[in-house]
Amino acid sequence: MRPAGYCLVVAIGFCAASGTALAETETHRLRYDAFLYGIPIGKADFTSRLDESRFEVSGRFASAGIARLFDKTDGTVISKGRLSGDAVTPSSYELAYLSGKKRETTTIRFSKGQITETVITPKPKKRGKDWVAVSKKDLAGALDPLSALLSPAASAADVCNRRFKVFDGEMRADIVFSPAARGEWIGTDLITCRAKFIPVSGYRKGRSTIAFLRDKARLLVAFRPLGARGHHTPVEARIGTKVGTVHIRGRPVD
Repeated sequence: MRPAGYCLVVAIGFCAASGTALAETETHRLRYDAFLYGIPIGKADFTSRLDESRFEVSGRFASAGIARLFDKTDGTVISKGRLSGDAVTPSSYELAYLSGKKRETTTIRFSKGQITETVITPKPKKRGKDWVAVSKKDLAGALDPLSALLSPAASAADVCNRRFKVFDGEMRADIVFSPAARGEWIGTDLITCRAKFIPVSGYRKGRSTIAFLRDKARLLVAFRPLGARGHHTPVEARIGTKVGTVHIRGRPVD
C-alpha cells in the first residue's frame, strides 16, 4: 500500500501533541515510532501549529530498522487550512515520498472545504475493470488524512463518537470511531477508541489487504487533548495486519 493510503488506513493522521504555547499560536511536536513484534519498522516526526483561525500540520516519515532493508521509504507531508469554531476547513495537502526507486507526489487543493483538484505525479497507470472509481459524490465533504483528526470534539465522550470522510488523493474511505471496551483501553489517562475502516472508492476490488482491514483488522487508537480548543491527537495505536499487530507510540519532543 502506498504511504498515503497507509496513513489514511491507520487513521493516525500524525497530528502532533504536547508542546509549548507561543503567544496566540500553539506549537506542538510529537515523535512516533512503529513496531511489529517489538521490532522497529517505522518512525515519524510531526509538528502542528494552531492559532485562532489557521492550522498547519507537517511531518517527515521513514521506514526503520529491519524493515528498511526490504522497503526503504522516506517522505514528507503537510496540510494547511482554516479553523472556525468546531469546523476544520483544509486548503491544501501535499505528500512526497521515495520508496526504493519510486518517487511520487500527491497534491490536493480545496476551496471552501470542497476538493477542487488532485494531482498525482507520476500519473497513475490506467485502471482495470476491478477498480472502484472515485465519484464527485464521494468527495463531497471529504478531508485529507491530516486535517481529519484535527476536527474538535465538544467533549471527551465525543472523541470516540465520530465518523470522518477521508481522501488521500487516491482512496476515499470512512473512518468510524466508537468507544473501546474497558479491557481494550490503552492506559487509563488516554481516550481509547475502536476504529473501523470502511473503503468507499479508489481501490481495487478483491484486494486482500483492503478486505482484511475492512472485515478482520482490530484497530485501536488512543487520544489525548491537544491544546485548549477541543482538539485531540492520537498518541498510541494498535493496528491489526495480516502479519501481526503494529504498535505505534508517540512522545512529545522539544
